[in-house]
Amino acid sequence: MKEDISKTRNIGISAHIDSGKTTLSERILYYGGKIHKIEEVRGGGAGATMDFMELEKEKGITITSAATTVYWNEKKINIIDTPGHVDFTVEVERSLRVLDGAVLILCAVAGVQSQSITVDRQMKRYKVPRVVFINKMDRTGADPFKAVHDLREKLGHNSVAMQIPIGAEDMFKGVVDLIRMKALYNEGPKGEEIVEKEIPTDLLELATEKRNEMLEAVSMFDNQMMEDLLEEKEISEETIHKAVWEGVNSQELTPVYFGSAFKNKSVQPLLDAVCRYLPSPIDAAPMSAVETGGEQNTIELKPDVNKPLVCMAFKITEEQFGQLTYVRIYQGTMKKGVNLYNIRTGKKIRVGRLVRMHSNDRVNIESAGAGDIIAMVGVDCASGDTFCGEDIKVTLESMYVANPVISLAISCSDTSATDRMSKALSRFMKEDPTFKVRTDSESGETIISGMGELHLEIYIERMMREYKVPIEVGPPQVNYRETISRTAPFNYTHKKQTGGSGQYANVVGDIEPLDFDNPDAEDFEFINKVKGGNIPSEYINACAAGFKDVMQKGPQAGFPMVGVRVTLKDGKYHEVDSSDMAFRICSRQAMKDAVQKASAHLLEPIMKVEVETPSEFQGAVISDLSSRRGVIGGTIVRDNITVITVTVPLSEMFGYSTIIRSATQGKATFSMEFDSYGICPRNIQEEVVASRKERENL
Repeated sequence: MKEDISKTRNIGISAHIDSGKTTLSERILYYGGKIHKIEEVRGGGAGATMDFMELEKEKGITITSAATTVYWNEKKINIIDTPGHVDFTVEVERSLRVLDGAVLILCAVAGVQSQSITVDRQMKRYKVPRVVFINKMDRTGADPFKAVHDLREKLGHNSVAMQIPIGAEDMFKGVVDLIRMKALYNEGPKGEEIVEKEIPTDLLELATEKRNEMLEAVSMFDNQMMEDLLEEKEISEETIHKAVWEGVNSQELTPVYFGSAFKNKSVQPLLDAVCRYLPSPIDAAPMSAVETGGEQNTIELKPDVNKPLVCMAFKITEEQFGQLTYVRIYQGTMKKGVNLYNIRTGKKIRVGRLVRMHSNDRVNIESAGAGDIIAMVGVDCASGDTFCGEDIKVTLESMYVANPVISLAISCSDTSATDRMSKALSRFMKEDPTFKVRTDSESGETIISGMGELHLEIYIERMMREYKVPIEVGPPQVNYRETISRTAPFNYTHKKQTGGSGQYANVVGDIEPLDFDNPDAEDFEFINKVKGGNIPSEYINACAAGFKDVMQKGPQAGFPMVGVRVTLKDGKYHEVDSSDMAFRICSRQAMKDAVQKASAHLLEPIMKVEVETPSEFQGAVISDLSSRRGVIGGTIVRDNITVITVTVPLSEMFGYSTIIRSATQGKATFSMEFDSYGICPRNIQEEVVASRKERENL
């Protein structure tokens, strides 16, 4: 029996670290009948279902995204619980790439935090509609409407409260549904029963006011509803639901819900909203794919089980019995035993086993159709690969992958464990596109790079635990970049005449700086303005490749270059002696010469840091951050807790967790994420360049 795709929802749960994503996921699984006992993230029990790694249970954080499926109101909901720590942001990135909708969680006390902004930017990048859940309404200092205001002011959302809370902090009891104007309470040992009552008298005026605000905002998506409102006619529930659906799916309206996942309150109304307002694969924005070969036309994929199969591998993990590949099916039907083509490699593979995931557990299935998220076992591929059936050849745009900002030198003193270390590093690189490994050409050291100290610390710990490798770790290294500060022309001719055929190429143009501090901006841009066939079109790609070669190693200290636009304006060629190689060599040398004239300088990664500290330590924390070349962006005081936002160079933040703990008696916490690249002060630049030269001379 075929499933009704319109009853499928593919959603992600994303938020700032420690906002309650995994706790909410646990309640969803319980109320959906998937599990029969609620476990907590921290609590000494078996640990939350979606945090299945030992390190996740020990540290109380989500490290890797986990997938599961639950049923609610006859709808199938595929859920991906994603990490909140910015070091594991690729897990959020690749999940949102394949999802149709999302739940953004905010803490009722903290509101919009630094990682909330990052997650929201990722959702916007992939045009993912969302609903918002204001969690932790039971916590001291909970201010739900401040969080709604933050959504508007900090994230630019048209946020609308669909409920109002009944009480707050330790008096939080339930919510008022503003559509039906009923009070909803959770009863039963685990809050499994929703009881509907009349609105408390003292909240009736506020509920009426907030309902009118909600209706006014929602009516913008239904002309008839707007007219009925102006004429003061009664608005039906179905009309409101339809208008909210339109607003959510156009990403112009963000409905907001309140609750406390930890206290088992108001999770079920959120599930109702997910089923009612977030799109099915049929309603979601259509996915486009590009035909391979020929004219490379763009086609629109249809969530139809009868069309040719197209799917995308978005996450891979190595396991005892082979690779586990998480797949989103966009079109067609995947069956066990069918042959698929990996468009990137051109290889044909056979699907031996299909499974539906429930965290770390799996259930064998025979087939899955368009709109579903499942996993293949034993298929060798990379994250982001497109798979197609035999009668279609298209490729899907891969996900955005941020560049690593921090590196560590590692070594293994036990030579017998070297192979195990290599095996572990290969596996981690394959699983995580933001984790990079290279060998330093000067020192011969193995260098691992990632998104932060915790990111690399987790992989080192996994090598020691899972592969029994004794790792020795060197001091952290900053991944500096180089760029240019002004426009410089080039006009270079490459000639070489030996016994056989010669080499001839000439390129003319200029280089200019780009916006290097935008995390989504291109590192390199090539513009071809050659006219009249002065350089034949078959050599243009070779020119672009030659220019790009130079970007790998800058002139100051050999760091990769960013933020450069190359415009090729003219050139010359020879009928006999010109070739791809000649133009590539010519472009490479032209670029090197131009960079020398363009005032190259070093860039350092600047981190956005958010510190939460008791107000009594505010002065000491700000003073310390200022001494680290920090630029204070703002401070907010909430109930004797001060939240400090600051941008600080990464090189100044190593070991900060230990320092802030000792300075605040262990009471302060902080989060840190990459913000942009900034120009290195001259004294720092001289130190870095001298250090690099010293290492080269060792």
